[in-house]
Amino acid sequence: MTPEEFVKLKYGMFFHYGLFSSMGRGEWVMNREQLSADEMREIAKTFNPEKFNAEEICQLIVDAGMKYIVFVTMHHDGFRLFDTELSEHNSVKICGRDLVAEMVAACRKYGIKIALYHSLNNWFDQPDAVCALENKADYDKFIDATFARLKELVEKFKPIDVMWYDGWWPFNAEGWQAEKMNAMLKEINPGLIFNGRNCLPGDFGTPERHLTAPVPYRPWEACMTLNNSWGYVEGDDTWKHPVEVSNMLKTCAEGGGNLLLNVAPRGDGSIPEATVEILRKVGSWLKNGGEEALTDCDPMPLTPTVASPDDRGDWDTQADFTCSKNNLFIIMKYHPAFYTLTGLQCKALKITCQGQDIPFTQNGGKLHFEIPENIRQTFRPTFKVECDAPPAIYRCGGTRIPKVEHPRYDPITPDIQY
Repeated sequence: MTPEEFVKLKYGMFFHYGLFSSMGRGEWVMNREQLSADEMREIAKTFNPEKFNAEEICQLIVDAGMKYIVFVTMHHDGFRLFDTELSEHNSVKICGRDLVAEMVAACRKYGIKIALYHSLNNWFDQPDAVCALENKADYDKFIDATFARLKELVEKFKPIDVMWYDGWWPFNAEGWQAEKMNAMLKEINPGLIFNGRNCLPGDFGTPERHLTAPVPYRPWEACMTLNNSWGYVEGDDTWKHPVEVSNMLKTCAEGGGNLLLNVAPRGDGSIPEATVEILRKVGSWLKNGGEEALTDCDPMPLTPTVASPDDRGDWDTQADFTCSKNNLFIIMKYHPAFYTLTGLQCKALKITCQGQDIPFTQNGGKLHFEIPENIRQTFRPTFKVECDAPPAIYRCGGTRIPKVEHPRYDPITPDIQY
């Protein structure tokens, strides 16, 4: 896979699962509560992923409209979800299951791209990163152990598509010997691409908890939680609304990036029902016009303070917009019986939605159409408007467009995000 192919995937599932899930207090619980390795060994005896089903997870990925998974093989707590000769602190030793092998096999069956997450940090094994900071001999042992883990992982599951590093405390690229690390894994798995969390730039950026494209541009994915947690936290029911998820997808697509949306299973491997409901609702929208609206998006900038020749977009109470070539996509927020768009600076030739032709009228820049009842009741119906030119929308804060130079909405830079 190339970085350019990677960002065409648009939407992936981040899957945070591990020993921490059975405690229900987040993936940093060992660190936050200063649990010892011996305490973690005792907790590991209760680890039982009886409801972890890789094929059901892959079916959910397909239903959600996602194209790839970033699967946590070992978080910072050092518990491996795969068979390893390097530690007994793993799922095969505890419960007889290689969850990474199960997931990789299911992904290949369902045609889902595979990224394996593996922490560079490791709070469990000794010497750990703290020892490595304090003592050169411990540093050498720690780095050798890190390289051995990564080498074993990629050799076991190659070919994979992405190596997803994390947990780069406390070293920079030189300390992690990151160039040597990438070269070693690339030799084992040609075509492998890397994120930048071993402190090299990597093949793509990974903004976390925000949707900001790198400047200057390079491929990127926004890592976002579906509630407020990465690992399962009992009682965290602050779920994002499906409209919010669809808006995140739109923002990432317009910026030439992917949305990597997190799923946090319970300790038994079951996925919270709210997660499934949200993912499937957004997936139904993607299958009914949303995916096309997010493909090859052209920029639709809006400059609120001045009239700019680059302006192509605008805000709207009822809908969001994307465009690609001569197509404008109107993504409804709500369920109105009709829709009127003003300020359209081209001629509409045809409107379709969910396989239906939609009758419309256009008078100058004013486009109007009725929304059929069967379409109105679906989540975020998306109307494709085929135009005679690349579409642009221009409106302002007045009753009509002034014939002289003017501020578009505000004469000063406002505290408003349009």
